[in-house]
Amino acid sequence: MSLSGSAKIGYMLNAFPDLLSFGFFSPFILRVVLGLIFVNLGYLKMSKEKQDWENFFKLTIFRPAGLWIRIFAILEILGGLMLLVGIYTQIISLFFVIISLAEMRIEKNEPSLLKRNFVFYLLLFSISLSLLFSGAGIFALDLPL
Repeated sequence: MSLSGSAKIGYMLNAFPDLLSFGFFSPFILRVVLGLIFVNLGYLKMSKEKQDWENFFKLTIFRPAGLWIRIFAILEILGGLMLLVGIYTQIISLFFVIISLAEMRIEKNEPSLLKRNFVFYLLLFSISLSLLFSGAGIFALDLPL
């Protein structure tokens, strides 16, 4: 099949085509990084940033604030650990998509309430969404069906 003069399409060669065979490592790397970040965020909610989160939850409908801080912190730590191991990756990723979307909205509307900026939550959202679509990758207990 030949292309006529006006219908030519330019193609670009991949710079490192041999690396494409290692594509199954990409979800693994994203999963580990996201897991470590959420374990850290959960730990910070219960330690250094506890007072800031109490102030935040007092402004919302989530009361008592201390209880909701513990619930979110434990969920983030457990979810992060589950991502590190590779258990229920897509379910945990969906939860983190929702959490990061909520935090992006809060950051956009009230930037003084949260410590991190919008771009940080956008990155968490993007990584979570990517894992939701791609699955756990290699070195996980999740098996693709």
